[in-house]
Amino acid sequence: MTCRTFSALRNEKLKTQVISYIGLGANLGNPLKNCQLALEEIGALAETRVVSVSSFYLTSPVGVEEQDDFVNAACEIKTGLGAKELFFALKGIEVKMGRLPTHRLGPRVIDLDILLYGNALIDDPDLKIPHPEMHRRRFVLVPLCEIAPYVLHPLYGITVKGLLDRLENSKERVEILKGVHL
Repeated sequence: MTCRTFSALRNEKLKTQVISYIGLGANLGNPLKNCQLALEEIGALAETRVVSVSSFYLTSPVGVEEQDDFVNAACEIKTGLGAKELFFALKGIEVKMGRLPTHRLGPRVIDLDILLYGNALIDDPDLKIPHPEMHRRRFVLVPLCEIAPYVLHPLYGITVKGLLDRLENSKERVEILKGVHL
């Protein structure tokens, strides 16, 4: 083994892995299958592995209510990708799966959002982390709370469970899909 090869291997092993949480949602085609396929695609990303996945939930649409119900889930990943690299990789998965530009809250084949990326606070034109609406959405917080109840929101300093508890009076319907396993 040459010095160059050893050095490259050592640097690869030292590369920082960040814990990130991704929200998944779909309501076109076969939404459950689309979410499951997206999870496989996320797990196939370079320097990335899926650590845990929530249950799948049937949820009512928010914003544009004249559309089919959604299937939503959340996953925890460990990744060596930077936040922006991860963002563009997730957008690539959406395009590969057939997502077309639509109304922001409209129907979609798949929607993949970075909810949290370590403790990062990012306010970029393309990317906002933490996800700017996550603390207001039961369809995000219920699955996320299942896998990461005590993770702190880096902006508010409140746990995911604490954020969810604040939304208990929300009218959003979020029902677990029973009998569905990865």
